[in-house]
Amino acid sequence: MSEPATTAVGAPGAATESAGHATPPALGPLGYGAANVGNLDRELGDDEAAAVLEAAWQAGVRYFDTAPHYGLGLSERRLGAFLRGKPRDEFVLSTKVGRLLVPDPAGASRTDAANGFQVPADLRRVWDFSAEGIRRSIADSLDRLGLDHVDIAYLHDPERSDVGLHAALETGIPALVALRAEGVVARIGVGSMVNATLLAAVRTGALDLAMVAGRLTLADPSALAEVVPECRARGVGLVAAEVFNSGMLAGTEPSPRFDYAEADRELLARVRRVAAVCADHGVELPVAALRFPLEHGALTDVVGADRPEQVHENRRRLEAVVPQALWDDLAEQGLVAA
Repeated sequence: MSEPATTAVGAPGAATESAGHATPPALGPLGYGAANVGNLDRELGDDEAAAVLEAAWQAGVRYFDTAPHYGLGLSERRLGAFLRGKPRDEFVLSTKVGRLLVPDPAGASRTDAANGFQVPADLRRVWDFSAEGIRRSIADSLDRLGLDHVDIAYLHDPERSDVGLHAALETGIPALVALRAEGVVARIGVGSMVNATLLAAVRTGALDLAMVAGRLTLADPSALAEVVPECRARGVGLVAAEVFNSGMLAGTEPSPRFDYAEADRELLARVRRVAAVCADHGVELPVAALRFPLEHGALTDVVGADRPEQVHENRRRLEAVVPQALWDDLAEQGLVAA
């Protein structure tokens, strides 16, 4: 099987220059999702976080994705501190908009564990998909990053906002279109775990990218039904995130954890069948999990890690050979789409 293609950031084959900034480099097949350096699930020291990011760089990763949501800005601060030591024309950086961070002194005595992050809750998230809010979000992100621009801005989970999906898209997408036209960002997109959200956003015809979180995976390939064909038809690039579904696909044996919660029995049983087919072909489950989105048109897998060895292991897995017969068998058994 051939190696995954390296494609320029944006829609397949696209290469555009934003005002005042060089054309971003190719995404490459493996990106780093920086939620972990925002202390997702466990606390990392600054040195530990820097070691993980350095491991990603040494492994050839040149696409880094973050968000204000991740650790209440900690991910952006740590990622920016790391990337400021790297040539700006050698990496692609994305962040997200829709959640502003505002001071919350009353939360300083507790952590943000309710949202999965081991950080002081001295800030709180406020939904804002207005044009003014999105501009403020980008400006705040740049302050935390300490950089002069990001390459990609995604609407983050618009279906969860307090105004609802329709209103969030109605204001948020034109705001991002304006920022792209002004050269503030080179590419715009949407990031969500909900297929209906991705589909509605892609159908506006305004986006360059769709970050499909957890819905283009061996555990949940549901984006193949409508989202992937719609992206192909409109020339929207696919970015796959949560390819291990919160750990379910990260080991040789499926974990009962799926999308940050306990998996139901039916899903776990199906994924165990997937793992058995992989084993029959001498392929580790996480190897197939990493390659699956790329087989279906994703430009890159955005994968998190909280230890350097995890980064290097994912690079090794991505380079492993996966026979076509494995995909054929999975399709024949009705475990994934053909």
